[in-house]
Amino acid sequence: MNNLELIDSFAEFKEQKGIDKVKMMRLLEDVFKTSLKKKYGNTDNFEIVVNTDKGQVEIYQKREIVADNEVMDVHKQVSLTDALAIDDSFEIGEETYEQIEIHQLTRRAIMAAKQTLHSRVTELEKDEVYKKYKDLEGEIITGEVYQIWKNEVLVLDDQENELILPKNEQVKGDYFKKGDTVKAVIKEVELRNNLPRVVLSRIEPRFLEAMLELEVPEIIDGLIAIKQVVREPGEKAKVAVESYDDRIDPVGACVGVKGSRIHGIVKELNNENIDVVNYTSNFALYIQRAMAPAVINSIEIDEKNKRVKVWLEPDQVSLAIGRNGVNIKLASKLINYKIDVYRDIDSDEEDIDLDEFNDEIESWIIDEIKKVGCDTAKSVLSLSVEELAKRADLEEETVRDVMHILKTEFEK
Repeated sequence: MNNLELIDSFAEFKEQKGIDKVKMMRLLEDVFKTSLKKKYGNTDNFEIVVNTDKGQVEIYQKREIVADNEVMDVHKQVSLTDALAIDDSFEIGEETYEQIEIHQLTRRAIMAAKQTLHSRVTELEKDEVYKKYKDLEGEIITGEVYQIWKNEVLVLDDQENELILPKNEQVKGDYFKKGDTVKAVIKEVELRNNLPRVVLSRIEPRFLEAMLELEVPEIIDGLIAIKQVVREPGEKAKVAVESYDDRIDPVGACVGVKGSRIHGIVKELNNENIDVVNYTSNFALYIQRAMAPAVINSIEIDEKNKRVKVWLEPDQVSLAIGRNGVNIKLASKLINYKIDVYRDIDSDEEDIDLDEFNDEIESWIIDEIKKVGCDTAKSVLSLSVEELAKRADLEEETVRDVMHILKTEFEK
């Protein structure tokens, strides 16, 4: 095998993804030093010249010129007679530099070098991929769907590195087919059996944050800060933002004229409803903004137990709770306090707290009804059987029994 054949054999390594020339040169030197050591026992007097652009590897052997009868080691010394055959100007004590042709290595040594090189390059690739994506955790990336399995989707980046988008990291309603372009945030990078595993996510709050950074230049410029993002992926999200420039409305800047900036994000997230609220250090005001679109009449804050009680008009309770309790759940996450919702009714209006019926109604049923904002008898009776059953996820027969008990109490 001559040098040209060797170049062809190693052509696949010429432009390895993610591996710079310096590392490739060192790797090739190391591989050939190993081969030379096996044949000659020592590589101290060898020099390896690597040209990664041309794919060339040149090996030179350095030997000291000694008298014809003083050659002790043919690998490190050369007789004067042999040296003069190379260049008639050589003298004793000088050194010769002779090129070792690749074919002078055994075929077995060359094959071993190829295998070693392939193995080492693969290891370098894995290491480079791990380092690259470890540094990019939390950043957004765009890739192409390559293969779809039951529990995950295989995505390729622009260098054909394999990334994984698990089913449980996809937004509800996500549907992909091969060749689709997908955006996601790099959630984590780990090593499994010495292989880098890059996990993507579309449900992380950071994904929505990164999307906003792409759409709202004021965020990148440092004029607007995203204070917190909370999500129920595919359903609803709340984003608290703050402006460091009094001339800029942070909510308006994030939403854009007629929703131009937020619309693309909503579409990317399968119509996930996004509430953008103005952050404030005034906690009571922040609670009101977090509970939007509901309007709060009064607030009671229990800092010790991190609980908040809010009172609203009866027609505002359903807005505060939201569909399937999503609004109040996100509001609680945004302020990091547990929120209890109460109807604001006149003190002289006769009503009975639901907890007073725990001897007739099972406690778990009362808890489910209270979760949707109905904490008194009249608040329950103000709804139809069908509406309460749907909101509290109860059987209609169960709701009828509850309403019968409540009506009977008022009749008494």
